[in-house]
Amino acid sequence: MALRAQGFSTPAPSRPQARHLQSAVRGMSLLQLDFVNVLIPAHYLVLYARLGSYRRELVDRALYPAGFTEAWAHEACLVPVESWPLLYHRRATHRVRPWGFEKFLQQHAAFAESVLEQVRERGPLAAEDIETPAHVPAKIENSWYSSSARGVLEAYFGQGLLAVRGRRANFARVYDLAERLIQPDLLHRCVPEGEARRELLLQAGAALGVATAADLADYFRMYVTDAKPVIEELVSDGLLEPVNVEGWRQQAYLHPEARPTRRNPTTLLSPFDPLIFYRPRTLRLFGFDYRLEIFVPAAQRRWGYYVLPFLYEGRLAARVDLKADRANQRLVALATHFEANVGRAAVREALEAELARLGGWLGLAHGDG
Repeated sequence: MALRAQGFSTPAPSRPQARHLQSAVRGMSLLQLDFVNVLIPAHYLVLYARLGSYRRELVDRALYPAGFTEAWAHEACLVPVESWPLLYHRRATHRVRPWGFEKFLQQHAAFAESVLEQVRERGPLAAEDIETPAHVPAKIENSWYSSSARGVLEAYFGQGLLAVRGRRANFARVYDLAERLIQPDLLHRCVPEGEARRELLLQAGAALGVATAADLADYFRMYVTDAKPVIEELVSDGLLEPVNVEGWRQQAYLHPEARPTRRNPTTLLSPFDPLIFYRPRTLRLFGFDYRLEIFVPAAQRRWGYYVLPFLYEGRLAARVDLKADRANQRLVALATHFEANVGRAAVREALEAELARLGGWLGLAHGDG
């Protein structure tokens, strides 16, 4: 049921179109964005796992700004624009990043105001387009934000004054006034926080199929203590059903539309695929202990730098450290690790076929490192 709810229940279309991408994101309620480009930005791979080889340029046409918007949901995500009112309280209580940047905004209030005016007067802008006066520090110290202008734009984005119109070829956000991108009935609608939590938890239930309270809370990054009373309300209203899952110690909840899947998919998964992005659920559901080791020192890594789980006939059967060697047009598997108690010969054969398929989609020939 978890696989079916996560969009793996039907065969991938032979020629995925924009509507397929839109349907996939709506079915998940969110698409977590990550632009680490060791292989391909992770959210492209989330859609590939469900739809197969689609044209990547469709993402910008299908999702920006055609019924979707970026928001802080699980992390930075694309969400259906209808979710904008449900995230009102996130925007109202948004803490600007990096921590302490409030001081910069206070010290350079005139510049911060001018950034908003530049967008208003000049139209959609990326951080590199913002004119920064000489007396304003151009960089933010000890931050992954590239510039002070980016920090200001991000602050307005987090507060909901700006929204994202699209991404440039270098993946930079292009910001515009939210009022130009979000239709008025959604832009100005304020959903009470309790009602918003209720709807977001219900969306999480539909996306996950069967889940614990912690699973449901994590989907939209709520505290489980805040989520539990709302989950009890949803149970009382017949919108979630308490169930016991063999091997799970925690109480589980079943969404009424969840059905057993007849398809056992085989595909590589993004580290930020919603099927596995909550690691405790991944371990509980698949017996698969997974972490991304990008920020782990090389000598301390167990599996590799950018390791993708391999979903084989509905089971996480292996993990592969992959890299796109673009200079030589090769997809390189730096290391492969098989799970215990899997038929290695069958899994290896399926994995090789999947690597060839993925390489073909990326325009890379598969070869071992």
